Amino acid sequence: MDKLQVLLVEDDAHISNMEQELLTGNGYGVRAAYSGTEALLLLSLQRFDLVLLDLMLPGMPGEEVLAHIKQQTDIPVICISARDDVAVRVGLIRSGADDYLVKPFHNEELLARMEAVLRRSQPAHTPDAVCCFKNLTLNRDTLEVKVKGQQISLTKREYLILELLLSNPNKVFTKNNIFDAVWNEEYYTEDNTVNVHISNLRQKLKKADPDEQYIQTVWGIGFKMFL
Repeated sequence: MDKLQVLLVEDDAHISNMEQELLTGNGYGVRAAYSGTEALLLLSLQRFDLVLLDLMLPGMPGEEVLAHIKQQTDIPVICISARDDVAVRVGLIRSGADDYLVKPFHNEELLARMEAVLRRSQPAHTPDAVCCFKNLTLNRDTLEVKVKGQQISLTKREYLILELLLSNPNKVFTKNNIFDAVWNEEYYTEDNTVNVHISNLRQKLKKADPDEQYIQTVWGIGFKMFL
């Protein structure tokens, strides 16, 4: 599966480097621009799936960059700023921004908002009925999960978590991603529900295949399949 390409427009090199590391660690391809004019140049040279646009930029301000992007493309844009002003947010959304994030923000919130925007913008696709990973097979038609040919019994939510992780084994899914996809509710940081379900799922997979690891914890971010 090709990586989704993100254009990160941020003039602070330190912040840019941290965000690039976060995004690449979560399976995204990233190009960085440090000014509005550089961002528009990169957009003319390469296809991107999403733009993360800081508003406080040298020279051309982020609002003007947003206007240029929306005049020329339908690429989704998440605007980022330290200004927590309702009028600013409303103005940007009306100008075409797909979301708005206030600095400072948590990494999980950025990843969750990116996930939501990309989910809305990407064309729907039909996944394969049978998904295989190591000694595990998941059949979406029969809702059966087998490990080394042995069927294992999962709860509905354990099944949905496993199906989500298998949908992109290279991607790290945050707890927010998992809770949103499986429970369809807002996730609260103190909620331990996802951890409990992941633990139960791991135990069942371990019992069926003691010599193999299937789910990896990426500390401080979330979970992915153990490659």
